[in-house]
Amino acid sequence: MDIEQLHNDDAPDAVAPGHRAGFVNIVGNPNVGKSTLMNRLVGERMSIITAKAQTTRHRIHGIVNTPDMQIVFSDTPGVLAPRYKLQESMLSFSEEALTDADVLLYVTDVVETPNKNADFLDKVSRMTVPVLLVINKIDLLEGGNAQLEQIIDRWHAMLPKAEIFPMSAQENFNVDNLMGRIKELMPLSPPYFGKDALTDRPARFFVTEIVREKILLCCDKEVPYSAEVIVEKFEEAQRHIHIMAVVYVERDSQKAILIGHQGSMMKKIGTLARKDIERFFGKHVQLDVFVKVEKDWRNRESKLKTFGYLD
Repeated sequence: MDIEQLHNDDAPDAVAPGHRAGFVNIVGNPNVGKSTLMNRLVGERMSIITAKAQTTRHRIHGIVNTPDMQIVFSDTPGVLAPRYKLQESMLSFSEEALTDADVLLYVTDVVETPNKNADFLDKVSRMTVPVLLVINKIDLLEGGNAQLEQIIDRWHAMLPKAEIFPMSAQENFNVDNLMGRIKELMPLSPPYFGKDALTDRPARFFVTEIVREKILLCCDKEVPYSAEVIVEKFEEAQRHIHIMAVVYVERDSQKAILIGHQGSMMKKIGTLARKDIERFFGKHVQLDVFVKVEKDWRNRESKLKTFGYLD
């Protein structure tokens, strides 16, 4: 991926007549496939994906450009009842997505029940912008069309104004039809970002997300949820990038687990992350990762500001 394409706020001076642009915000509960869908729609790996809940912490924009259209997709954290200040911030990102959408994608799957997080769903039901309800993971259904029709009926009763799209984002089934409908719903507007932009996030952000994804994949229990990654150095040459990242955890015991016996765990995480970062940027990467303890950072507003969760 071209680093210069990642972030370009300069909208072009000349815009084709009839140009359309808008924000498509993706919301829903944890683990329903929002990030997989986002990546399918954008055509790039913008959001990290794991089987663990709460993988997405930030609101991430991915931008699709054509000569006559710009669609700004927004992935959001899964909706949940917050237990600490970090989760309060994550929930605020999801609720904010209800206020500035031109089109709202509410993503569920064939497993969860419609009454989960009923308060948030009630807000969705009162939206005045078009709501597209995605019933994801239909490839997991064992009861065929009859079971799917029952699920559709239940959701139609909850969100009667929503258009429903059964889908498998993992298998790329029905994604094109969803994208076609999104294009039809885009309002007339000049672009919000430069026409060669892929996201509003800087390159460093994607490094932190890739490292954090590997921590989620390699570690269990509380360790990955207590970890935050900061890039302290990002030095780019023509063919090489030197990156220094710091992983913050809340307790000394978590630091010991992340480092592992004779540094084995951190070596594994670093190797996996480096390979993905090299694929992402298309350059050789030297990645140095260190671990530090920042006690109770998930409940400290000053640290949440430092880590980009609060203004």
